[in-house]
Amino acid sequence: MKSRDAARRIFVALDRHYPDADTELVYRTPFELLVATILSAQSTDARVNLVTPALFKQYPTARALAKADTADIEPIIVSTGFFRQKSKSIIGMAKALVRQHGGDVPADMEALTKLPGVGRKTANVVIGHALGVPGLPVDRHVLRVANRLGLVGHDDPEKVEQALCALYPPAQWIKVSDLLILHGRRICRPTPRCDLCNARKDCDFFRSGGLVVKAKKRR
Repeated sequence: MKSRDAARRIFVALDRHYPDADTELVYRTPFELLVATILSAQSTDARVNLVTPALFKQYPTARALAKADTADIEPIIVSTGFFRQKSKSIIGMAKALVRQHGGDVPADMEALTKLPGVGRKTANVVIGHALGVPGLPVDRHVLRVANRLGLVGHDDPEKVEQALCALYPPAQWIKVSDLLILHGRRICRPTPRCDLCNARKDCDFFRSGGLVVKAKKRR
């Protein structure tokens, strides 16, 4: 585990890479972000953003989506993968929102994770970005980057969330997640570009002789 001072330096270093870090999912309401995040499982944000405009045009609210059939939804979201299960999940989620919360998305982790298709990561995305409640989503990028940097030493998402939350103040939780996600997508990939990383001086992986892939010279 890093000290809070080292964790702060890493935050500043990553913030220089991505000063405007935010979710890359496009949404207008907490409901739209909830749906989009469910659809993003085993897919990319870019792919989800291609299908959600048509989906939200037809089903802009939980009440509208709750009345849909899976046969209506599947053709719209097919390109996101696992479309049959995702169709069932978002319709089931919408029905539960209408039945239990009057169609509104609750700003509560326990209530959110009781909805069909909503795990802790999805709930943290929604409460952190759309509902103003501190949340720290942990996906595969956060797991990889946080462990490489030495911020955490776990592969369990909930333990990683707890460890990161202990290192940073609640006001920074959502941005910490966004920074780690973007870094994992752009620089600290499975094959990392350590030569481009502002945080390498505090990175355990780099300091232990981790792989550095240099850019090829243009001819």
